[in-house]
Amino acid sequence: MEKLIELDKKHFIHPTSSIKDQQANGAKLIIEKGEGIYLTDKKGDVYIDAMSSLWNVNIGHGNKELAEVAKEQMEKLAFSSTFSTFSHEPAILLAKKIADLAPSKLNAVFFTSGGSESNDSAFKLVRHYWKIQGKPERNKIVSLKRGYHGVAAASTSATGIPEFWDMAGHMESGFVHAETPYWEGTKTSIDSIREVIEAEGPETIAAFIAEPIQGAGGVLIPPNDYFKEVRKLCDEYGIVFIADEVITGFGRTGKMFGMENWDVQPDMMSFAKGVTSGYIPLGGVLVSDKIHDVMKDKSMGTLFHGFTYSGHPVAAAVALKNIEIIEKQGLVENACKMGEELLKGFKQIKNELNIVGNVRAVGLLGAFELVADPDTNKRFASDLKVAPRVIAALHERGVICRAVTYESTDIICFAPPLIINQEQINTVIEKLHDSVAAVQKELNR
Repeated sequence: MEKLIELDKKHFIHPTSSIKDQQANGAKLIIEKGEGIYLTDKKGDVYIDAMSSLWNVNIGHGNKELAEVAKEQMEKLAFSSTFSTFSHEPAILLAKKIADLAPSKLNAVFFTSGGSESNDSAFKLVRHYWKIQGKPERNKIVSLKRGYHGVAAASTSATGIPEFWDMAGHMESGFVHAETPYWEGTKTSIDSIREVIEAEGPETIAAFIAEPIQGAGGVLIPPNDYFKEVRKLCDEYGIVFIADEVITGFGRTGKMFGMENWDVQPDMMSFAKGVTSGYIPLGGVLVSDKIHDVMKDKSMGTLFHGFTYSGHPVAAAVALKNIEIIEKQGLVENACKMGEELLKGFKQIKNELNIVGNVRAVGLLGAFELVADPDTNKRFASDLKVAPRVIAALHERGVICRAVTYESTDIICFAPPLIINQEQINTVIEKLHDSVAAVQKELNR
């Protein structure tokens, strides 16, 4: 164990981690195995994975069916390029399956290796769409503050969380941010999008992108009519509406795709994470028939965009089996039902403890906000680090979840595997109650 920790310090630069903390304290956990909703570390300690790791292990850990499908596909065809119109059966069938599941007018898929690549691809495809129509000036992307769209060059620039810009800059120009409905009312935040469009010039805007629910921003759920108003606004200005379904896709919100909760049809949709439940990297972009028809009609020569692993046969085979399991086991329905139980538990804790503010969930995507005064929503001083304290208390009690502390918020995020049951939800709620109560006691000393 000590040898592994030292090797980790010396050789492994961890993503989205503190290098200084790693060097001072070593790896927080070295995970040995996963089964269902549980992870076990090298010391034998067992944890509830209440975040599905990175919002992505939808069908739970250790599913042998996916392992078997991967093995069979590797033995048959481990890899084959999809460049130059080469193709293979798993990618074709997966594209058809995803098109069948998606909103009716989204029927063509461009495959990637993950969410950041998916959003970068969406931006390039939408700019290409306008360029081949003789409108290259339509190249700006509007996104929302606190939105998260990935860490590749363009997706970093679309992300509306300043901490991700601070590391290496915005990377790309042509990205502008409107207010999120979390801070402002529905009307004000819609007006903010309009103001950005008018300030930049509608004739320069290629697309608007948003997550159905802002995940890394703190599980921020929009007002009920928000996306209907966004759709109207995009139609008014002729702007392409991109839904970032990287987190919310494949059952997470109690619907197959998050936008279904508001009955809104986007023009493009990026996906990743839950499409394979994280068992193998895969992502993609769905485009509408209208966009695809323009590309078929007006694209000349080669589409100079693609990744080595676009449409990887093993990833595609695993995704097909993963979707089959989601459908066979009724995991979308279970996410809806267990999400209601999770929210009920959050509300019970809010009624019993006085540092709990807004609680929320759509399906198995939920958040629990900590505030100094729930009546006024007054926030704690940032130096108190209340959410990280609760995360540490949960960790001690065998639960892994995530804190969001951007802009002085203290938010605990939850996104357990869609296979979670009532007894396991009860355990999570019990441990959350005990953790928040312990931190509240510390604060009241």
